[in-house]
Amino acid sequence: MCFLRRPGAPASWIRWRMLRQVLRRGLQSFCHRLGLCVSRHPVFFLTVPAVLTITFGLSALNRFQPEGDLERLVAPSHSLAKIERSLASSLFPLDQSKSQLYSDLHTPGRYGRVILLSPPGDNILLQAEGILQTHRAVLEMKDGRNSFIGHQLGGVVEVPNSKDQRVKSARAIQITYYLQTYGSATQDLIGEKWENEFCKLMQKLQEEHQDLQLYSLASFSLWRDFHKTSILARSKVLVSLMLILTTATLSSSMKDCLRGKPFLGLLGVLTVCISIITAAGIFFITDGKYNSTLLGIPFFAMGHGTKGVFELLSGWRRTKENLPFKDRVADAYSDVMVTYTMTSSLYFITFGMGASPFTNIEAVKVFCQNMCVSILLNYFYIFSFFGSCLVFAGQLEQNRYHSIFCCKIPSAEYLGRKPVWFQTVMSDGHQQTTHHETNPYQHHFIQHFLREHYNEWITNIYVKPFVVILYLIYASFSFMGCLQISDGANIINLLASDSPSVSYAMVQQKYFSNYSPVIGFYVYEPLEYWNNSVQEDLRRLCSGFTAVSWVEQYYQFLKVSNISANNKSDFISVLQSSFLKKPEFQHFRNDIIFSKAGDENNIIASRLYLVARTSRDKQKEVIEVLEKLRPLSLSKSIRFIVFNPSFVFMDHYSLSVTVPVLIAGFGVLLVLILTFFLVIHPLGNFWLILSVTSIELGVLGLMTLWNVDMDCISILCLIYTFNFAIDHCAPLLYTFVLATEHTRTQCIKSSLQEHGTAILQNVTSFLIGLVPLLFVPSNLTFTLFKCLLLTGSCTLLHCFVILPVFLTFFPPSKKHHKKKKRAKRKEREEIECIEIQENPDHVTTV
Repeated sequence: MCFLRRPGAPASWIRWRMLRQVLRRGLQSFCHRLGLCVSRHPVFFLTVPAVLTITFGLSALNRFQPEGDLERLVAPSHSLAKIERSLASSLFPLDQSKSQLYSDLHTPGRYGRVILLSPPGDNILLQAEGILQTHRAVLEMKDGRNSFIGHQLGGVVEVPNSKDQRVKSARAIQITYYLQTYGSATQDLIGEKWENEFCKLMQKLQEEHQDLQLYSLASFSLWRDFHKTSILARSKVLVSLMLILTTATLSSSMKDCLRGKPFLGLLGVLTVCISIITAAGIFFITDGKYNSTLLGIPFFAMGHGTKGVFELLSGWRRTKENLPFKDRVADAYSDVMVTYTMTSSLYFITFGMGASPFTNIEAVKVFCQNMCVSILLNYFYIFSFFGSCLVFAGQLEQNRYHSIFCCKIPSAEYLGRKPVWFQTVMSDGHQQTTHHETNPYQHHFIQHFLREHYNEWITNIYVKPFVVILYLIYASFSFMGCLQISDGANIINLLASDSPSVSYAMVQQKYFSNYSPVIGFYVYEPLEYWNNSVQEDLRRLCSGFTAVSWVEQYYQFLKVSNISANNKSDFISVLQSSFLKKPEFQHFRNDIIFSKAGDENNIIASRLYLVARTSRDKQKEVIEVLEKLRPLSLSKSIRFIVFNPSFVFMDHYSLSVTVPVLIAGFGVLLVLILTFFLVIHPLGNFWLILSVTSIELGVLGLMTLWNVDMDCISILCLIYTFNFAIDHCAPLLYTFVLATEHTRTQCIKSSLQEHGTAILQNVTSFLIGLVPLLFVPSNLTFTLFKCLLLTGSCTLLHCFVILPVFLTFFPPSKKHHKKKKRAKRKEREEIECIEIQENPDHVTTV
């Protein structure tokens, strides 16, 4: 190995270059030996993955179990709202609120809700008979232990100029039936049975009351409709697999019946499939529970696995045809597996960071853990199982067997006596030519298109200005979208779109969005309620809310009764002996906790109920209310907490879902920067960082403009975008920076000709495989489809349009390669002249 020092180059530059060369040659040598090992023992490397798949695949069928706790999956694992819920439950246990109006403030528990909607233009208040029939039917259900009945009106029209806000008409009414379970397993089973009967009853009543529209919801509805996505997507995933198989088979075919590899394209996709099955088996053996977010793993793993398949096929086409098939396999491994190993390692690092304790969403953590296992198995199966298939296919090609029918290809003389159709089917494409092609694999239709048509067009000087304008438009829309990012704390984004839960949520959002959910306001320390300053602080905290407060009612009671209670003893004495004993105020008993020390009573804790006025964007405003009230609990003299069950899903959700992608992105950039001077060429890493950043921001901005929120699915897709971009851009960029052609244009043409086929094959198969997701009626799959479609499209745009043009403008320069070639040519001419002068008798022979 010889390292020539460029004139003027510092010694440190030479050392770094030597280190890079040694590392690169070492990795290539290792992959070459790996390829030789696989080619010499193909049966072993074919059998071991098959046995693993059968073993773990059967285990997956026996141990399959769905995840039953939706809150554990999609709510932030570590949040202040869960601590507040525990504190509220310890102060005011749910089983002590037997007749309390807002008994669902600690946990949703078991419940049934129904919205009755009148036809457009009608008044729901005039259809009392239908409402009462529905209500009586619910109360007559067996095993139903109702705690209370709360009702609300929606689409309210008030009487004009009325001082007391009298209701003129309403479009909808919402009735909620809460069940008392007290945490008992038996009562929980009874409650589950009641909810099932409740949903069936609502469907029956809808048929009987055609003049009313009934939208029902139960506590298990969200879980049921979340898992419904997996059921709806089963057939579509199989269709997607068939489309990918067909695309891979066709794109690997050639007119040449000897050198075409349609079965290898088919086997490559099947290799990725069995690796996914093995990963699923390992997941279920380790007590993993299935949830609908894992639906994205087959598409994620397929996008990476088939890239390795098509790169190995391209590497095989670049090997010398006159070599033995075992050496050709080893050369293909040496050419391809170095880059594929690097990209697989980055997949593992990014998803490993997503599975770290820093991730606060359990669904994201479980997905990333499963994805790490899938990537490892994917890599192992590609170089073992698919490598063995490549060995057998290479042996067939060397022995001149047909790539489809596996029969011996007849000689040219024999084919000449057969019909045209037989010659077309059995000809290797070169027997009829008058001269031998230097590289017969260039007749692959994608390679031919890139070499003869696309490369010349994209590097045309008149096309480049339009590409620059296109990129400016792309960057503008991406930047505009990045400024409009919204979090996806709404659980509806993960449910089947035609489910009852989504229908109920849409109607509720339309007609009941004027007020927030009931917020519990818990004062958890003793307070001097009789003090005027404390009373003023409470009023100030509750200002802007509609409050259901025992304190306010008690103050009004004292004022109307003309009773003075300016000290502790009088205040508590009148409260216990008079106020709480009146029938209209008895329900406040559950809102006050008394303690007795000797003969003296104290109020150690109490609770109020607040309702905020909201607009159509109800969820965002509730989050703002929560973020405003919490700091006040630390700055004011009154120590309190606020809680509603929905806060568990909303609390710092935007931060929780963005942390994994930020950590993954930071990990990718850190790895690329740390290896800046250790990889093939430092400028390759620099261009790779720019390309990945551009693709990631483009996907983020465009998906926001496409109404995709930042939920757990879109975050997982953004993590995948990092890796997908590196997977496709890295081979193209590294080949470009190492190319030794005279100009940048020639270098990018060479790079596209070498890797463009594999990139186009993989991205096309990936995008075609996404099409069936469009027909799954689920918000989860819609999000998955949109994000992955943007990922594939932006990557394809950069690999075939943006990078080929921008790399012709910017470094690395190729002038030193041109100078080297000129120097070598001049040196060769001088050597020839010297030989001629020393041997004048042999001038004629020279």
